[in-house]
Amino acid sequence: MGSIRAICICVAPLGRFPSGRTGIPTSTCIATGLARSEGSVWLICAGERFSTTMSHDDPLPSSGHVLHAALAGFSAVLVGNGLGRFAYTPLLPALISDHWFSPSAAAYLGAANLAGYLAGAVLGHAATRYIRPARLLRGMMVLTAVSLLACAERDLGFAWFFLWRFAAGYAGGVLMVVGAAIVLSTTPPRRRGLVGGMMFTGVGLGIAASGIIVPQLIEWGGLERAWVGLAAVSLLLTLLAWNGWPRDERRIDVMPPARAGLGLPVSALLAEYGLNAVGLVPHMLFLVDYVARGLGQGLEAGASDWVVFGVAAVFGPVLAGQLADRIGFRAALRLAFCAQAAAVALPVVTSASGWILVSSAVAGAFVPGISTLVLGRIHELSPGGPAQGRAWGHATTAWALAQAVAAYGYSYLFGRTDNYPLLFGIGVAAIMLALGLELAAGGSRSPQGGPRAPR
Repeated sequence: MGSIRAICICVAPLGRFPSGRTGIPTSTCIATGLARSEGSVWLICAGERFSTTMSHDDPLPSSGHVLHAALAGFSAVLVGNGLGRFAYTPLLPALISDHWFSPSAAAYLGAANLAGYLAGAVLGHAATRYIRPARLLRGMMVLTAVSLLACAERDLGFAWFFLWRFAAGYAGGVLMVVGAAIVLSTTPPRRRGLVGGMMFTGVGLGIAASGIIVPQLIEWGGLERAWVGLAAVSLLLTLLAWNGWPRDERRIDVMPPARAGLGLPVSALLAEYGLNAVGLVPHMLFLVDYVARGLGQGLEAGASDWVVFGVAAVFGPVLAGQLADRIGFRAALRLAFCAQAAAVALPVVTSASGWILVSSAVAGAFVPGISTLVLGRIHELSPGGPAQGRAWGHATTAWALAQAVAAYGYSYLFGRTDNYPLLFGIGVAAIMLALGLELAAGGSRSPQGGPRAPR
């Protein structure tokens, strides 16, 4: 197996991986690895392999088709995650202050979305065995728009909102997993970095944009029109992407995942990754509400912190990758745990606006940035492409599962205590536990023979 390129889904800046080649380090929740051998290219997505070999008879797609497919992928990521998932965070304070839901109920709705995302990420590719991928992706984008529109009706109760927030999360998970595989499988290898970059900017851009447009929509017409406005934007992006999905799907061939054991070092790394997710959930779910209601600064201030969070998410992966290039992935991972623990601890020890802004920026950068480091460390600890793809599939599941379980746990605690510092304090403890596990297990030797020297 030759060099490995990896795409961990969340945002798009170009970075570097252990091969030293340019790749796309991105986030949170699902990853696609590209392992290239002499005769073929393999897509490894959530532990399954997709052959993307182009026969000599297959013409390369034109630049226009590649760009159109990249635009479709970008729109899908922006709709499914930027708007379908993360636009809820700046809506949370208004949902509580306008008495749509109690604080605990509103938090549970956020957790429902994360649970739906886990389901979509795990089950997305299974659906392609029964539904053509392009049709599935169109359906998931429409489902996201419908779910947002359905939430404009406040009188139908908690169960109605829970259903549609779960549906939005499920659609986001499917769009992440299936959309990336379809677009990249029909993209010439020399353009995969650019195309992947275009697609995955959708999450960071969606976070930043939601922090800007949601307060404006609420001021213009209240929460009902805010939901309608988000649905309208999602529908427009759906129409923009409608005919952009590759029509030639002969190249997608689902194959059984590799079955080799992960080994203790990789298993410990997956546990660290899950703990890191637990540590970042308070920022992902409660940041805006904490600033707006907890600190009494209002929705506009909370939304501004959310914009900073989103902008940092755009640049976090490339900065993490560059750090790893200089000091090695093991050292960079440990430094990342320290930086995140400090950032998540800031709301516990201070309410000063400047420090909360710093906390938002650092946490936002590492929501996708930590995936760059974990993926690079997996490449150091695991043999060959299939084993690395399987390990990353397990890592993705660990992140999504830990995120969903933590969201429900935090929601329960918040409903009982209404105590924001407690939530952030638990997040700090989770990240410190991840650091301790890394220090205990991170010195283990790689399966290829000895510890890797810092790069």
